[in-house]
Amino acid sequence: MPVIAMTQEMGSLAKDVSLQLAQTANLAVMRHEVQEHVADRMHVPSSLISRLREGKAGLVERLTTDKERVAVYTAQEVFALADQGNIVLRGWGATCLLRPVPHVVRVRVTRPFRKRVAWLMDHLGTDDEAFAEAEVHRSDSAHASRMHEQFGVTWGDPLLYDLVLNTDRVSVDSCVAQIQHLASRPEFQETAASKAMLANLALNARVRAALKDQESTRDINISIDSDAGQMVLSGIVLNAQESAEAARVAGTVPGVTRVDNQLRLMATTRRFAAAKH
Repeated sequence: MPVIAMTQEMGSLAKDVSLQLAQTANLAVMRHEVQEHVADRMHVPSSLISRLREGKAGLVERLTTDKERVAVYTAQEVFALADQGNIVLRGWGATCLLRPVPHVVRVRVTRPFRKRVAWLMDHLGTDDEAFAEAEVHRSDSAHASRMHEQFGVTWGDPLLYDLVLNTDRVSVDSCVAQIQHLASRPEFQETAASKAMLANLALNARVRAALKDQESTRDINISIDSDAGQMVLSGIVLNAQESAEAARVAGTVPGVTRVDNQLRLMATTRRFAAAKH
């Protein structure tokens, strides 16, 4: 049940690699389902999610869109797809989200900046090199910013990946062969433990998304951990009502068999301070 998580770098040929890898290894490939599902949950056009990801959203859109909800719903979709197995996931922070799961192969596909600009000019059918350069810079900046905000990592850090491929020196065919070779190695074989870890992460993501869905729990920021359906909620909430509501919502998520509510209540002095904001 291989799961390949790949980067999404404009003009890197990562899309070509992912599509050929999926065809060669008979894997599913993530397309636009994450964008569409997140947009549905947010009740916004899918084009808005696309603009936010690509750094094209206007000031008002950036200020009025709940980016935390976008991140939570995105994580739920990525974990759900990975949990199904036999898939290539490109972009959407999959390489970071799935980092704890041993059998997931994390790949960065990259290419020199000049080659990426040339690819974009050819792709758009334009000879406006300055425009193409600005677009590649804008895309890189948006990706780097999102990875830092969501995961606290530096985009491009080689330690985030198991394999880094430069399509300026390695053909798409060779990239596919290298990824397949790594995925076949013992280190990346699915085990009962790694499968259980992924299932637990997927369940945690579903619970976090369920909390975001509810007005009464949307602003609660707590730790969520599970083991085979046994859910543990920990952290600090404002009052007993929030604690009870968080436990109630978590208990309604399919797959949760028991909720251990270890939430603590905020001290009266801090509660007063929080209420003033």
